[in-house]
Amino acid sequence: MPAPDPEPQTAGTLAQPSSKTDLFLSFTWLALQGFGGVLAVVQRELVEKKRWLGRDEFVEEWAVAQIMPGPNVVNLSMMIGARYFGLPGALAALAGMLLAPLVVVLLLALGYTHFADDPHMAGALRGMGAVAAGLIMATGIKLVGALRSNVLGRGLCAAFGLLCFVGIALLRWPLAYVLFGLGALASVLAWRRLAP
Repeated sequence: MPAPDPEPQTAGTLAQPSSKTDLFLSFTWLALQGFGGVLAVVQRELVEKKRWLGRDEFVEEWAVAQIMPGPNVVNLSMMIGARYFGLPGALAALAGMLLAPLVVVLLLALGYTHFADDPHMAGALRGMGAVAAGLIMATGIKLVGALRSNVLGRGLCAAFGLLCFVGIALLRWPLAYVLFGLGALASVLAWRRLAP
């Protein structure tokens, strides 16, 4: 039976990386676990285990990381590294995210060239895709609780999520159009609700 979700952390109860080496090793470990379903791993490591971010803060930081160019988790790692140690921290986190996985991917690519025509390999890759989709869905459901304190409220957040799903999955609109269109509308609504 899985452990219950920890209570949302307040700023006073959050931990922080002890050094740039801690950042490098933590993000290396995170990157080596992140095959396919990296969102689930990132949320578990940074929020539940390391407690470097609270759930609400993770949702906000992940949203920012998604709209920046480049891989989401790399963007997030650099944001966290920069927060605690400035540019050297961002570079340490980036190196942790890229160095070991690069070596692993190069070794896997060499191995794949020998087994690419094997039907078992194709089946295994399809199975991994299903697992990755399940991990993403599970993490999304886990983070729904963070919407409780969102300025837009759960109903409006759910509506934006549904509109995003319809635009991308059903209507096949380009991600950039949906992201900037719905993102801009959500930002304006949040700004209006926060304005005095």
